[in-house]
Amino acid sequence: MKYEDGVVQLAEYRKKIGSLRNEMRKIQADIEPQTVDDYQFATCEGDVRLSELFGDKQHLIHIHNMGTGCAYCTMWADGYNGVYDHIKDRASFVLSSPDSPAKQKAFADKRGWRFPMVSHEGTSFAEDMGYKDGSRFLPGISVFISENGIPKRVSSTEVGPYDDFNQVWHMFDMIPGGAGDWGPKFFYK
Repeated sequence: MKYEDGVVQLAEYRKKIGSLRNEMRKIQADIEPQTVDDYQFATCEGDVRLSELFGDKQHLIHIHNMGTGCAYCTMWADGYNGVYDHIKDRASFVLSSPDSPAKQKAFADKRGWRFPMVSHEGTSFAEDMGYKDGSRFLPGISVFISENGIPKRVSSTEVGPYDDFNQVWHMFDMIPGGAGDWGPKFFYK
C-alpha cells in the first residue's frame, strides 16, 4: 500500500475511534453510580478512608496497580506521573497496590513518582472492585464520585497492553510491526 493511501485509511479509522469515544461518553454520563464501602487504606502517614481521598474534588481517579513486581504497572505509573498535574486539576488521583506503604514509598522515591499512593494490603478492596482473581491482583482504573461524602463508583476498566491509558503502545503502533516482542522493563541500558 502506498504511503498516501495508508495515511488516508488510518485517518478514517481514527475518525471512527473518535465517534466511538463520543458514544462511550454518552453511555458513561447515564450510568447510575454504585455505592461502595468506605474502605480503609494504609499510608506512611497513617490510615485513610476512601471518602477522604477525594480532598476538595467531587471525583477520584483510582488506579489499581499490581505493585512493585510488575514492569507493566510500573510503566503505566511512570506515565501517570507525567500527567499528574493535569489530572489533579480536574479530579483527585491515587494509586493503590497490595504493597506495604514503606515498600510503595521506597519504589516511588526511586522512580520519582509524585502522586499519592495507598496500600490495600489485607483488605478486600481489590477483590470487591474486580481487580483480584484468586491470589492474583489485576491492573485497572476505577472512578468514584463523592455524593454527600459517600463514595460511589461511576466507571471502571482493566488496563493492559494497547489500552487507551498508555501512549507507548499507540506510538509503537506507528512503527511497522508495532511493539513486536517488546515488553517494558524496570530499567533500560
